[in-house]
Amino acid sequence: MPNPVRQRIFISGASAGLGEGMARRFAAMGRDLALAARRTDRLQALQKELLAAHPDIRVMTSAMDVDDPDSVATVLPELADRLGGLDRVIVNAGIGKGASIGTGKAWANRATLLTNVLGSHAQCEAAMELFRAQGAGHLVLISSVASIRGMRGTRTAYGASKAALNSLAEGIRSDVYGSHIKVSAILPGYIETDINVGRRGLFTVGLDKGVQALVDVIEREPARGYVPEWPWRPVSRLLRVLPLPVVRRFT
Repeated sequence: MPNPVRQRIFISGASAGLGEGMARRFAAMGRDLALAARRTDRLQALQKELLAAHPDIRVMTSAMDVDDPDSVATVLPELADRLGGLDRVIVNAGIGKGASIGTGKAWANRATLLTNVLGSHAQCEAAMELFRAQGAGHLVLISSVASIRGMRGTRTAYGASKAALNSLAEGIRSDVYGSHIKVSAILPGYIETDINVGRRGLFTVGLDKGVQALVDVIEREPARGYVPEWPWRPVSRLLRVLPLPVVRRFT
């Protein structure tokens, strides 16, 4: 059976990078959007752009700080009410600060873990409460191929935070297995966004190509998806079994 059209889509971290790119792509597909981020000036500019280009859709925006669980618990349901419900929630907001553990920058690693893990958890709580009440929905957690193995240097806390999202997604999926609620963990590779400045790796793709691949995978609603599928699905399989000294060379 084909997946249902998820007409009303929430995206966090929509003021830049993948979130902004996904908003543009879904708008071009005729979807209604609920966009949240801390930078409201950028959100409002994006809203104006999308409505001008696609006058038949609805675009709602709101300030939301994922580090504040009360903000998430208030804003996500409010946006849902304004759209008459949500069919898909994309937990996208995240940061990529970090340093080698024990080098005096614990604050950066803690900030990454706080935003990426607890901020995502807060969004999952709000989304799943809504989906349970509706009896349907699609929850999407934007993880990373950095979650496959532990990574050194600036990526240690980041990779750990994204590995937590994989486990969180699977646990929620198990909890609602067999229902009309779908849960996806999506693992992008290296895509040219602000979060990857100075972190280019093998097979880096441009933002437009990366966003197109990301949306295509989300639309398929897999339990776990890779972006782009080639080469990251086979690369991820290799990463799981390669010895650590070899993994270090590629990460």
